[in-house]
Parts: sequence; structure tokens; C-alpha cells
Amino acid sequence: MKQKRTYPALSVSAKAERAIKNGHPWIYGEEIKSKTGQPVNGELVDVMAGNAWLGTGFYNDNSKITVRLLSRNANDSFDRAFWERRVSYAIAYRKTVMAGEDFKCCRLIHGEADQMPGLTVDRYNDLLSVQVLSLGMERCRDLVLQALYDQLTAMGETIRGIYLRDDVALREREGMEQFKGWWPIPGVETPASAVTEIVENGVLYLVDVENGQKTGFFLDQKYNRQAVARLAKGKRVLDCFTHTGSFGLNAAMGGAEHVHSVDISQTAIDMARENARRNGLTNIDFETADVFQLLTDLCGKKCRDYDFVILDPPAFTKSRDTAERAARGYKEINLRAMKLLPRGGYLATCSCSHFMSDRDFRFMLKDAARDAGVSLRQIEARQQGPDHPILWNVPETEYLKFYLFQVV
Repeated sequence: MKQKRTYPALSVSAKAERAIKNGHPWIYGEEIKSKTGQPVNGELVDVMAGNAWLGTGFYNDNSKITVRLLSRNANDSFDRAFWERRVSYAIAYRKTVMAGEDFKCCRLIHGEADQMPGLTVDRYNDLLSVQVLSLGMERCRDLVLQALYDQLTAMGETIRGIYLRDDVALREREGMEQFKGWWPIPGVETPASAVTEIVENGVLYLVDVENGQKTGFFLDQKYNRQAVARLAKGKRVLDCFTHTGSFGLNAAMGGAEHVHSVDISQTAIDMARENARRNGLTNIDFETADVFQLLTDLCGKKCRDYDFVILDPPAFTKSRDTAERAARGYKEINLRAMKLLPRGGYLATCSCSHFMSDRDFRFMLKDAARDAGVSLRQIEARQQGPDHPILWNVPETEYLKFYLFQVV
């Protein structure tokens, strides 16, 4: 029997009840039928279907996702011990799936997949980079971060600082301000620099958690970069949308004959060039250019300089409304890459948008291959790394599609 609560209660629709019982933690505003008591944004509410308790979660009527369930365990008390347990579960999982050096450079908390909705914590060696996108987690943030710091240091891990990357517009939709800066660790001096060095797949990178994209670096492609490195030996590689060079550097380290890495951002290219220098790599160069135009120009020239093309574009869509337009963008770059490659050449291609489903992405690739007049021999189909876990009953946690092909 459920213990007595003092939280306001929300009665939800049959549709929401089915979703909750199937394991989905979100309840939308239109699914709420009635309220008992006065729910407060950022605080806890009980979710009911008639007289049946379904769970307890964070409430926020500023958000389309009005309730984010935290627990369906009637015996949970949402105190310090509760959050310490949640943090310990997340750390134990990463210690299992990200062994050795990989644990020093991984995602420690992945929002709903770790039952901490809206919270992202990435570890970059001795720095943690944090983003909070739900008001309820904002209210619990200090408890969680202190638990993270305490548990990591108790394991002998060195954490020099914790940086808040709350400089995203999505926070405003939740009723929160944008912000970035250091979270003060009690008894620890604030770091002088937000830059650290990481090692991923044997490649050294400088990571700026204050100014880098997202939380500082894209960790989810770690093992996909390894897969590219295994194929790159002796190849002439065109690395598109390189950002700070990660795929290109892995290909160069894997023994590519030469790598040409391209991105539209001069700042990203400057950091990629510095990363190459730090690794002593001389078989890679960099260009600041619009990848769409570059691929168009190379196809127009019937260029045959490359036998391996890597496409790692930013998300072309962040909503269902723009998914069709995004599909055209994905097709355009993949079609040109396929035309650029000789028979027997290799293609690495991916999408990091949840709204571009794997089914739609595969359909787009088949369409592009048909128009390019080639066939694709699949080598591998991959997803995000296990430190970005996928919950099968929460489709939103599955977002990265990654394919390796030979063009035949």
C-alpha cells in the first residue's frame, strides 16, 4: 500500500495512464484532467488515475511536459539519501560500461535515462560540466552535485571543479534564467581555468567547458570514432563537419594516408588544428568552409581525391515540424558524398536528431544511393555510447544513428 503523501495530486487521462504504466515518465498538460491541492512549479506532485496512485514527479505548468515522473516506488522519500542513491546507481553503471580510462571521459548522468529528468553531467578528466533543463532538478541540483563530488572523490577520482552550462534557451521555457559559471564546491578553491585535457581512444584533446559546444565536447560518438579509425588505415579521408577534429583525428591516428577536415566555424577549426598539433599528427589538414558548398564543388569537378568520406553534421532538426526539411538536407550531403566516392570507397554517416528516426534515416540513405547510382554494403550500424543509455520505453533517449558503408 502506498504511504500517505502530503503532495498535491493530479488526475490524468487514460492515455497518460497507459504511457506511465508502460514506463514513460512524461505527462503533458493536456493529459491532466483535474488537480487536488495547489501544485507549485518545481515541486513534487502525486499522479493519480482515479483512486490509483501512479507515481510522484516534478510539476511545472510553464512546460509542455507538465510532470516529469521521478519514481513509481511508493516507499521512496525524496530526501538527501534518495538523491545519493540515484547518483550511486549512475556512477556504478558508468564504472561497469566505461572501464579504465573511459571513465575519466564520459557522461555520468543522462537525464531521464538515469531517472534524473532534465539533468546532464559530463566528465572531462578533472572537470564536471553540468546542464539543468528542468525546474524540479534545478531545485535539487545542489544535493545531486554534492553527492557526485563526494562519491567520485571517495573513489579516488580527482575533480578540480564543476561548471554549470545553463546557457540554453530551453531553460527559459521552464521558467529559469540562462546562466553559466562555476558551482562552488564547499572547501575547494574555484579553478582558474575551465580548460582541461582529455584522452579519448588514445587521442589528446583540449576541452573548454565554458565555451565549447553543448557541455564542451561530444562524447556520444566515442566508439563510433574507434570504428572509423579501424577502417582509415591507408585511406584518403574527407572529414566533414569536423568541429574540433574528433573523427578526423581518430582517422589520422588510425593510419590514414591523409585526412582533410572541414568545418564552417573558424573557432572550431583553430581548436582542431591545435588538437592535431598536440597529438603530433602531420597526416591531417584543416579548412574553414561550408560543407554543402564544398561537396557541391567537389562533385562538379568530378574530384577523385578521397576514398573515405565522414559525415557528422549537427542536428538538422530539433522538432517534428522541420523533420521533412531536415531529411532533404541529410539527403543532399549523403548524395554528394556517394557521388564523390569511387567504387569500393567508404562512407561514415550519421544523424544526432531524435526527430530523424532510424527508419527515416535508412529510407533517406536508400533514396540517396538510388539517385547516386550506387549500392551500399553495410559494414556496421551503431548508436550512441553506453554512457548515453537508451531506455526502450522512452524513445526520446534514442537519438544517434551511425552507419558505415562501402560504396559498391
